[in-house]
Amino acid sequence: MDRDEFVADCRVRAATDLFAHTWDPVVLAALASGPRRRRDLRLAIGGIRDKVLTDALRRLLAYGLIDRRAHAEAPPRVEYALTGLGRSLVDGPMRALGRWAIEHGDQLLDAER
Repeated sequence: MDRDEFVADCRVRAATDLFAHTWDPVVLAALASGPRRRRDLRLAIGGIRDKVLTDALRRLLAYGLIDRRAHAEAPPRVEYALTGLGRSLVDGPMRALGRWAIEHGDQLLDAER
């Protein structure tokens, strides 16, 4: 990698920022199986506060990783789904990180102690 690839506004920093917020990858993983309503996301994730979920959804929308689709129904229904970019993140780097965590997670936790 070129040294210029590590400046403050570089692609590497932008990509690693996706994991700076603990709940963002969790929300992405919860959407991997398909579109979900907000309430269903909270149930699937468990332990996430409403405000934290709102913040995560806003960030992921801003990054272009998820879409928000409002259906014209009574009562109104809103679903969130991965975009192509979000799917590529979930199926690529996040899946690889998950495999690494399964393989090395015990060592990581032992080292923390």
